[in-house]
Amino acid sequence: MTCDLEVDVNGEEIFLVDKEVLSSFCGRVRKLIDQTSISSATKPLKVAFTDLPGGAEAFELLTRSCYNNVGTRMTPHTTCLVHSVAHFMEMTDGGVSSSVNLLKLIEKSLEGIPYWSWSEIVRALRQCQDLFPVASSSGLMGRILDSLAGRITAASDASPAVSSPESSAFRFSFDTRSTMSTKNSNHRAWWFEDIVVLNPAMIEKIVKSMVLHKVDHALISRFLAHYLKSAASDKKEATETIINLLHSLDASCVSCKGLFGVLRISSSLKISKCCQSKLESMIGNKFDQATLDNLLVPAPAGTKSLYDVNLILRFLKSFLRIEGRKSITQLKQAGSLVDSYLAEVAPDSSLKPLKFVALSTALPDEARDSHDAIYGAIDMYLEVHTQLSSEEKMKMFCAINYEKLSSESCKHLASNRKFPSRTAIRALISQQSKLRSLLKEVNQLKKHSGALRKANPSKENRLGDDEQIILYAKKVDLSTENEKLKSQLQGMQWKVMELERICRKVQAQMARATKKNTTVSPSSARSLPRLCS
Repeated sequence: MTCDLEVDVNGEEIFLVDKEVLSSFCGRVRKLIDQTSISSATKPLKVAFTDLPGGAEAFELLTRSCYNNVGTRMTPHTTCLVHSVAHFMEMTDGGVSSSVNLLKLIEKSLEGIPYWSWSEIVRALRQCQDLFPVASSSGLMGRILDSLAGRITAASDASPAVSSPESSAFRFSFDTRSTMSTKNSNHRAWWFEDIVVLNPAMIEKIVKSMVLHKVDHALISRFLAHYLKSAASDKKEATETIINLLHSLDASCVSCKGLFGVLRISSSLKISKCCQSKLESMIGNKFDQATLDNLLVPAPAGTKSLYDVNLILRFLKSFLRIEGRKSITQLKQAGSLVDSYLAEVAPDSSLKPLKFVALSTALPDEARDSHDAIYGAIDMYLEVHTQLSSEEKMKMFCAINYEKLSSESCKHLASNRKFPSRTAIRALISQQSKLRSLLKEVNQLKKHSGALRKANPSKENRLGDDEQIILYAKKVDLSTENEKLKSQLQGMQWKVMELERICRKVQAQMARATKKNTTVSPSSARSLPRLCS
């Protein structure tokens, strides 16, 4: 046996081996020798590998197996190395018994993957990172991933009661030789720290394998959030990987809080537009579950505004678009959140009027039972932005549904100099309409009461009208809306008197204002609203 072949392995080490022995079953070596023999007749021949998986250690294990018919003792560590390098070297039996023995030994060891300990599985995955892409193309990585995901699935359905992965107090048995240990955890996250050291590409493969094994998506989501916080490698790559994986999970299993955590991390990174769009879409779909603190995202560097209003508008667009129409409960929750956000951003002197109006009108009218908060936000905005044009102001006033203003807000609006008189008139007209509707309901109830009195003459007919209404209400099973109406009727008389006083005050103000320019015609005077006839 001669050493007539010089092999340079990744620049790490040079091996002198027997050309005939190595080339007899390593197809890649045989091809390199043939090419080298044609170009050079020097002895010994020289070949070089620059990307041999496992480096010098793996090559030495392989060559020892070729020289020794007994073969190499296979452990989880050596199995990964030899399997990858054998695949890379295009190893075949070549009619050599040692080669046949090695290939059989490798396969037998791979069949034992289900019986490897948890720590051996994790170490094998870390090896696969270094052996990539050969470990993937050879099928080695897939077999280890299947074992890992299967164990996580089994552990997720059980109740771990031990604190060490090597403890024998709690084991999952796959057969008489197979054991798996788990770590103590009250929230089924005992494995988080073990695999958080892996790179984003490996995490992606692990998660996809767990999805195939039907691991709970909520658990996967929690792990991804934990990984992003703990990952010390390339934050941009990790963030983009996590966003893509979260987007592939069941949306109901991804928490709104977790998504905003990803948003905070990604804000300082220049992630791809595709990933940014996916993240905003996921958050937008859960907008009604957010908090005000979540929404107070600082504006991008280089802008004068305090908060990123454009981001919130994109959230709202996604909220209204994704998964069809939202329920009334979700809309009202979103409306309350936007009202709180408007109150926070209104004092920002750099916030443009169009952005403020866009926020105010982003949600449909049914998202709010009251427009008092919008009125208050506009009032605050006008307090800070004193140089707005009449056109800009009118666009803001159009955001208010005056029929949804309370009597207190209408009273405040009537005496608010930042609002023109015509807005006060609109508010008073809407209040008058509401009162007329209330009076109409009262009359209808009284008619029902009268009919009841004629049909059943009794002691209760001698009671007053108000009591008759109450007694009739008990008999007809009033809806929730009518029960609200009864409470509104109690203060109706005061509202009528108050609104008449406000209306007279507004009429007087308008009369004084118009006298300066022209005389008020009888027809224009009669156009002012009358609250009571």
